Amino acid sequence: MGKKRTLPIGNDDFAEIRRSNSYYVDKSLMIKEFLDMNDKVALIARPRRFGKTLNMTMLREFFDFTKDSRELFDGLAIMDTEYADQINSRPVIYFTFKNCKGATIEELTYQLKLAMQEVYGFYEELFRDRFDRTSFTVKKFYESYEILMDRNSSYIYFSSALLDLTRVVYEVCHIRPLLFIDEYDQPIMSSYEYGYHDELGAFFSNLYGSAMKGNSALGQALLTGVQRLAKESIFSQFNNARVYTVLHKQYSPYFGLTVPETKKILEDYGLELDEAVQKKYDGYLFGGIEMYNPWSILNYADMGELDNYWVNTSSNYLVRKALESADRDFWQDFEKLIKGEAIPVWLTLETSYIERDSNYSLWGLLVNSGYLTAVRRVDANTAVVRIPNDEVMSEFQILISEISGINGLDLQQMLSRLLNKDMDRFLELYRNIVISCTSYMDAKENAYHMLFLGMCITLRDAYKVTSNLEAGYGRSDITLQALSPKNTSVIVEFKQGENIEQLKEQALQQILEQKYYAGLSGEVLCVGMAHDKKRCDLAYKTILIP
Repeated sequence: MGKKRTLPIGNDDFAEIRRSNSYYVDKSLMIKEFLDMNDKVALIARPRRFGKTLNMTMLREFFDFTKDSRELFDGLAIMDTEYADQINSRPVIYFTFKNCKGATIEELTYQLKLAMQEVYGFYEELFRDRFDRTSFTVKKFYESYEILMDRNSSYIYFSSALLDLTRVVYEVCHIRPLLFIDEYDQPIMSSYEYGYHDELGAFFSNLYGSAMKGNSALGQALLTGVQRLAKESIFSQFNNARVYTVLHKQYSPYFGLTVPETKKILEDYGLELDEAVQKKYDGYLFGGIEMYNPWSILNYADMGELDNYWVNTSSNYLVRKALESADRDFWQDFEKLIKGEAIPVWLTLETSYIERDSNYSLWGLLVNSGYLTAVRRVDANTAVVRIPNDEVMSEFQILISEISGINGLDLQQMLSRLLNKDMDRFLELYRNIVISCTSYMDAKENAYHMLFLGMCITLRDAYKVTSNLEAGYGRSDITLQALSPKNTSVIVEFKQGENIEQLKEQALQQILEQKYYAGLSGEVLCVGMAHDKKRCDLAYKTILIP
């Protein structure tokens, strides 16, 4: 098989990857699609770790007129198209805002300044001898540059920085520049996370809107991010972008790995695209194309172990925040998803969850963020969605544990004790989990449900988990049907009230009298659970079904 090339894990710079002869999957035909679409302003929304930065640096290297990139693109598909002669033909303004985060406005805006200083400095040095110092455009450029270099200057004074830069580049070059912004929404997400989003709303609107709407100096702009751009509220000035989400066919092959690409990578590293890999990492659909998460596949190819790689890559704050405030209707639908079902939901990708925290935008957030896959559109407002794979299932388990105030290891140990019929230890752990919930109202209305969802995700490989299953003469609260005859099935019935000693026995008798075990076989553990605020107790009986 020969010497294996280095996998570019943690390296998303196109030029570095090509110069070092690292493993590269050819996505260069995205350049052709960009030119064919010819959008004035475009936004591509994709989940984290799906190759956004790598593709944006590829576009930068191809078009940048200050570079000689032919060697980098030698052998790539774009050089066999009619667009090959456009290589290194235009001025490019490239920003990446993926590191622009901060707990305060000062921290965030300082990071934005740093991101812009480097680009301003590059063009100042490049054009220094060509500047007309009497030009209004050049004066504005230097005013913005001075503000960016002053760490104490207020953010309100550099809201036109993108506009000023495009204008001066056009004035000097007489070619309208391309503006590429990678992870445009990261600073917006950070402002939301730390509670100063409203204060910076007008700033972001002016920063992006002034550069990309009505700017005669701009050639084309392309932005990437996780969130789709809203058409109102703080983005009222920036509503002319053409947006490509995971539902669109345009650009769909270029973010993530297709099945043939995934199969080849694994074969090159002595691995196979088998059922276990598919179950762990498959399941994404972008514009109807089956895709794999490149971060997970590259790490699997490198390590040779089926592990949860994507879930550890970055903050999931917005998703966690959205789930915390989700209503009962959402959780009833979500319960079906964690059982492996695909369900129709009313969703909107027209606005971001930041600006309109409804179930509709929450479903859209989960789809755009890669936590759910849209299997197909039903109509303009409805799509059928599902959880893509086991790796994302594991992420939901972590999120649900965090929201419920439950330690994930405690949950795993508790379930293990239950399935092994160590009921004393199970009850002890269960009580600790109930007590750890933030309030008895949460425990009564929310955390038990969360706990059940955690059970579903944890046990889905070994058990068919159902709630309100019609069996015998009624419906059981929870049924864990063992998929292997070696394992014990479990039925749980909940009661709530002050007399937990009486209620636990009533719950157990309800299981037995209503024959909730009908349809099961082998050993069945019947558990009656009684709760009074944070007090709880249980009664149980093991039966054998022939």
